[in-house]
Amino acid sequence: MSLLIEKTHPLCQLQDAGRFGVRHLGITQGGAADWLSVSHANLLLGNAPSASVLEIPLGGFALLAQTDCLLALAGADLQATVDGAALLPWRSFNLRQGQRLVFGSPREGLRAYLAAPGGFSAPAALGSLATVARDSLGGLHGDGEPLAVGDCLGFLGAPGLGRETATARPPDLSLARPLDLVLGAQVGQFSGQTLFDAFNQPWTLDTRADRMGMRLLGPVLAYQGPGLVSEGIPLGAVQVPPDGQPIVLGNDRQTIGGYPRLGALTPLSMARLAQATPGQQLRLRPVMAEAARDAHLQAWRALMG
Repeated sequence: MSLLIEKTHPLCQLQDAGRFGVRHLGITQGGAADWLSVSHANLLLGNAPSASVLEIPLGGFALLAQTDCLLALAGADLQATVDGAALLPWRSFNLRQGQRLVFGSPREGLRAYLAAPGGFSAPAALGSLATVARDSLGGLHGDGEPLAVGDCLGFLGAPGLGRETATARPPDLSLARPLDLVLGAQVGQFSGQTLFDAFNQPWTLDTRADRMGMRLLGPVLAYQGPGLVSEGIPLGAVQVPPDGQPIVLGNDRQTIGGYPRLGALTPLSMARLAQATPGQQLRLRPVMAEAARDAHLQAWRALMG
């Protein structure tokens, strides 16, 4: 084993790209909330973009190296230190045997991602080791439990020291630009005023935000259509419950739902929302599916160099 966990909390979990092809069984996707940061961290080590990583929200996490290893860090700046020396994200770095990697409180962003050679080692369930507590799947022991003090983490690749590098152009994960939303089938059944407000008024991320869903506070949205039969829900779906305050559904969402939807945020927008903290403001922008696809492919081309 290569890393010993000395400090953690229930939100620190092993994640990868998630589970696919199992929602008909009532099992959700799971996976890292910010796939873009995960991809950067993995590529710094030569891993596949979907290799397993540690998702570390809010800090409060510490590791002790039991052997020399080259790791990579991306995503939020959680004031990480190695034996007290500051460590910025978006870079690979050497951690020598006996050194401690400690994450403090967020300076910018919410979730940091730590990658290891080949990804972290854990049993796969339904094709993924992504931790989903309510499904009792994934994680270090395959039971959906979060990481615990005293757990030891191994690598799928060979540990050892290597060349330290940095991401040339880290992605902009701020909320300065609007979040893109692909319009959904029920969008025409919202009032005209609702659609104007949805895309021309600011929204505030509520404290009721987790890996399952993030509630937005702002203008009340009015749905004028008939009741709906529950249907499958994609990542980023923006549901509007009776109180008119939308909920953006995340990686650990339920598999079906019956609330009307404005549409769904794009994967790039979901990566940015995953780094937002309660109280931050954001705006939504409607886009066509073709434009969203083109932006996604452009981001992948930039990522792969």
